[in-house]
Amino acid sequence: MIEFLRLDQASEQPLWRRPITLLFLMALAMPIAFFTWYALLNNFVKEVADFDGADIGLLHTIREIPGFLSFLVIFLIIVFREQVLGLTSLILLGAATAITAWYPQLTGIMILTFLSSVGFHYYETVNQSLQLQWLPKDRAPQILGWLMATGSAATFCVYFVIMILWEPLGLTYNMVFMVGGGITVAIAAFALLAYPQYESPHPQIKRLVLRRRYWLYYALQFMAGARRQIFMVFAGFMMVEKFGFQVYEIAGLYLINLVINMVIAPLLGKIVGRFGERNALMFEYTGLVCVFLAYGGVYFFDWGFQVAAVLYVLDHMFFGLALALKTYFQKIGAPGDMAPTAAVAFTINHIAAVFLPVLLGLLWLASPAAVFLLAAGMAGVSLILSTLIPRHPVPGAETIFAARAPQAAE
Repeated sequence: MIEFLRLDQASEQPLWRRPITLLFLMALAMPIAFFTWYALLNNFVKEVADFDGADIGLLHTIREIPGFLSFLVIFLIIVFREQVLGLTSLILLGAATAITAWYPQLTGIMILTFLSSVGFHYYETVNQSLQLQWLPKDRAPQILGWLMATGSAATFCVYFVIMILWEPLGLTYNMVFMVGGGITVAIAAFALLAYPQYESPHPQIKRLVLRRRYWLYYALQFMAGARRQIFMVFAGFMMVEKFGFQVYEIAGLYLINLVINMVIAPLLGKIVGRFGERNALMFEYTGLVCVFLAYGGVYFFDWGFQVAAVLYVLDHMFFGLALALKTYFQKIGAPGDMAPTAAVAFTINHIAAVFLPVLLGLLWLASPAAVFLLAAGMAGVSLILSTLIPRHPVPGAETIFAARAPQAAE
């Protein structure tokens, strides 16, 4: 029998059955499948399907289509509860990851990538909404930092196993995909059955919501999505194509990222809480401009793999400050707007993702350095936009212009 609980009743539950614990469990489950897929992807498609830059760009364009369609979550939560939809999406992500190696042709890889992406993006959309609804505003940055650290710890385990055991045990792509995806399916299924359904005190609007006063948040989301594509698609591919990194070497590089993130993610939450979203995002985007310019230098000046590896780690660290975007919206958004705006924001975040990877894949064939220089320009635009965030964002003071002339929230 399904059990329903109001959030204010959750404190009466054992610690393991509380909403925040469920958020941590989901934060643990998602990276196991996703980063198993991500850690093996570049080597898998290169060795099995002989992908080039154009192929990898096309693959990631297909992967981002479900992200662009994230607004459909609004219609799904009319029928399904957000909590159920999020956990079911996790099961789809894990199942699609588990059978990836069963279809090693271009078409099969594309279809399974699409299915796993549906699971990933719909989970992320719902998860963001639940975080903003379930976490208290005064503690949200710190808890989000710990959630990031939890995800980093799970990813650390994935990369550590791949790096240490790939060669000694003669692991295969099929074995690793099956184990990684299967663990995520098992955790999500347990959470679906073992936890009560939590009732938010603020019913979510179940229709698309676009508000003029959120325009800066939308713009920052758009630019974040465009920048992220270049990192996700081409930074790792560069290490394989230009420097010939093997599976265990890529996993080792990711492992370094995870160790650092486990340490600094909680600190990033404290930094956002202490210095505010405006300063945190300005620092992030300034760092990303420098990193992407340096990526271009790797090709222009033929810098070695050591420089590229350091840049990859720094790149990943700066992206951790993106949690400030979540808390910025939590501060300016109406309580009932969390779910619809999370869906709309994910769609906006993925507009560029639908066409950028395939176009930049073609540009990559002509000049990899140009791809990274374009990313530096995108980070520069984000830096300019971040200066428009007020020091203390609240409804009616969403930007520095509104802060000078406060108005009632729509």
